[in-house]
Amino acid sequence: MHEQRYVGVVGPGDATPEQRRVARRVGGLLAGRRAVVVTGGLGGVMAAASRGAIEAGGTTLGLLPGDERADGNPYLTVAIPTGLGEMRNALLVRTSDALIAVGGSWGTMSEIALAVRTGVPVVSIGGWQMPGPGVLAVADADEAVECLHALLWRKDPLDGRQ
Repeated sequence: MHEQRYVGVVGPGDATPEQRRVARRVGGLLAGRRAVVVTGGLGGVMAAASRGAIEAGGTTLGLLPGDERADGNPYLTVAIPTGLGEMRNALLVRTSDALIAVGGSWGTMSEIALAVRTGVPVVSIGGWQMPGPGVLAVADADEAVECLHALLWRKDPLDGRQ
């Protein structure tokens, strides 16, 4: 049996239509791999990734900055109001086996930095140029999920299937 994976999808809350399209595709692809999609639970990239996962029959987890569960986007399977504000970014990173960043913002950069510092793999689609190693830039959602597949979903030695 394959181990359950948790993949954070991070990006701007005020995402462009293209970033939302990419994030929705990422969410759907991750759900197809039976990953739990972890986000900050609000709008933009977070809502789009959650929507894609839910549409594909997946599970989503939103770590909300405030105290109200109702503030989460409508595509969350589980909404956790942390009351931590932006400090929830660290919780999101530590919950995730890997991150996919779609686009860039200051909050996204903080999540990427925390992930790189703690050894969590990061794949970026259309994000900001990072000043050092640790972030793999890819062209699209399909390439991002394939890269994570190579890192996270290894062959099961008991049955030989992927």
